[in-house]
Amino acid sequence: MRWWALGAVTLGTFMTYLDNNVGNVALPTIQRELGLTISGLEWIVSSYILVFAGLMLVGGRLADVFGTRRVFLAGLTVFTVSSLAAGLATSGAVLIAARAVQGVGAALLTPTALTLIRQLFPDPGERGRAIGVWSMAGALSMALGPFAGGFISQNLHWGWIYLINVPLGLVTFGIAFRVVRPAFTRVRHSLDLPGLATSALALFALTYALIEGEAAGWTSPEILAALGVFAAAAAAFVLVETRAAEPMIVMSLFGSRMFSGGLVTAGIWSFGVFGIYFFSALWLQNVLGFSPTEAGAAFVPMALLMGVVAVLSQRISAMLGIGRTVALGMALMGTAIYLISGIGADGGYADVAPWFLLYGLGGGLLVPLTAATVGGMPAERAGVASGVLNVSREVFGLLGITVLGAILSAGRRGADGPPLAAFLDAYQFTLVIAAAVVLAAIPVALYTLRSPRTAAPQATASAAAGGSSSESGMSSGPASVGSSN
Repeated sequence: MRWWALGAVTLGTFMTYLDNNVGNVALPTIQRELGLTISGLEWIVSSYILVFAGLMLVGGRLADVFGTRRVFLAGLTVFTVSSLAAGLATSGAVLIAARAVQGVGAALLTPTALTLIRQLFPDPGERGRAIGVWSMAGALSMALGPFAGGFISQNLHWGWIYLINVPLGLVTFGIAFRVVRPAFTRVRHSLDLPGLATSALALFALTYALIEGEAAGWTSPEILAALGVFAAAAAAFVLVETRAAEPMIVMSLFGSRMFSGGLVTAGIWSFGVFGIYFFSALWLQNVLGFSPTEAGAAFVPMALLMGVVAVLSQRISAMLGIGRTVALGMALMGTAIYLISGIGADGGYADVAPWFLLYGLGGGLLVPLTAATVGGMPAERAGVASGVLNVSREVFGLLGITVLGAILSAGRRGADGPPLAAFLDAYQFTLVIAAAVVLAAIPVALYTLRSPRTAAPQATASAAAGGSSSESGMSSGPASVGSSN
């Protein structure tokens, strides 16, 4: 029965990952049929990130107080119902609202997945195998998501990219309700309402400012007010947490070189990759002339290679060390992004495929990053550490969408010539910037994630106990715009 329970938890995670990856290829179709601007497209992605990032710490705390099973089932219900609403949406406003509610569901699902696995598989050996099965959900979603999104947008109504979550959600709920029954252990005894309110307000205000800053103007009263709310709420959060009997975040976490370095490394990766991935579907279809199905299929070999390398990454990190493994992954990914920038308007799949595969090879090597970040934490802090890591990754990913998107938009406005040529020139320049950002993570990883070679398996076991989503994909988490919206 435990392996059936693992199947339910993996399916729940797969739903959120698939939802991110299936949507990106369909964005051009959604834009045409709903008459949306680029800003409207960004809100389809960003509304999800805004709510997901703002409530992830809340979801983790609710699981600590009310139990992981209850919160998992609640998140699954919310995500499934909101997927139905998104699939039936007839306007951009309704779709954006439904995506925001999906963010609520994902914020409840995400903090509970690996915690449930830890509870269901107390034996370290079995737990390791279970984590391996679970981790394949991200790679599988990257292989199936873009292709399914392209096929649906080309041959069916685009709404099916969200409606496919409904039967998946119903099946997952039925299995989970019957077989996911871990012993209920109350990790926390209070909700810490001041901490919940101030953390959510701070994250909402920050993500809103990042989403709207370029359009409204960074010095506009609206954005300055949002940044002011963020600063005040963040300061209030630190103050209330230092006085709370059961704080949400123990500030001493940030004194760990491994933890802080992992946050910075994951943040740099998110910044450099998430923003570019948002525009990849537009580039493949509008510039290179791929059909939606062809654009989706272009990602499949990359994702499959990423999944294979992810399985082997722990052995590699045991030989090289986690810092060197992550640095190598960043080097391969940054190089791939840079080489993609050299593909012209006459490029085809043969030109794109080698660098997509190189990216997948590097992405698969990033799986040990989560282990390095949370693995050194005491068991009672591992869940909090993984929550902070996920929040930081979402916020930095949104920052990447905002900043790199602003660079792309400025380049298009300042370029002469036809619109597609202007988009390509701006896109290529933005890729170079993103590659430089990703490569900047190499020295950070080498310095902060250095550890004895024998520490990798131990760190992995500790991370499995605490849990966090894999770093392997462009959208490894629900925020992924590629991986994570």
